[in-house]
Amino acid sequence: MGAKDWMLVYADRPVADVLRAHPTVDRQATRAFVERLHPGATLTPLEDGNLDENANPPDGVVYAGVFPEATVLLSGEVALDHPSTLPGRFLAEAQGRTLYLHAMHSVVAWFAYGVWEDGVLRRALSLSPDSGVLEDLGEPLPFEVPYWAGERPLYDEDEEPDKEDEFPFVFHPLELAEAALRTFFGFNYEGEVHNDDPKPHEIMLLGYRLS
Repeated sequence: MGAKDWMLVYADRPVADVLRAHPTVDRQATRAFVERLHPGATLTPLEDGNLDENANPPDGVVYAGVFPEATVLLSGEVALDHPSTLPGRFLAEAQGRTLYLHAMHSVVAWFAYGVWEDGVLRRALSLSPDSGVLEDLGEPLPFEVPYWAGERPLYDEDEEPDKEDEFPFVFHPLELAEAALRTFFGFNYEGEVHNDDPKPHEIMLLGYRLS
């Protein structure tokens, strides 16, 4: 697995339905959205990007898109070991919408996510093989249950892992990360692809350098 991302999505309805409709980004509203989240910053427009190639922008760069019924932000600021500590300005922007945080880094097999409904944290989870469970707040969502129950095993029954490859979990964190992507947004960066999946590389986002 080689995917990594750090994103927030604000949604009025299922995100997959919004993305499947090939929504057009509202340029004026997107810039205003980024300005609200970064008061006092100077925004320098960059070349347009997309939800695939720009899923993990470097520090000081964001990609965003305001669409009908959903808003997307890709930013290193949301790559948090403890999703529950998401700064208040990001939470305030939700204004009653459901807010999803999703972040993963394949090099260290780290995955974190958070879900807020009406401004209230429903679930926050963060884990990696080296650090174990960093945060575990709220009840596991249904997509998690088979993983914790050992129904998505990391190794086959007849497979003996090398000592240096042993994980502290019965599943691979990045497989859980991809399950979260499919549950929340209807697509995967790696793994299975369905004919009706939204296509991340077709979801245009606007890039800005912040200074």
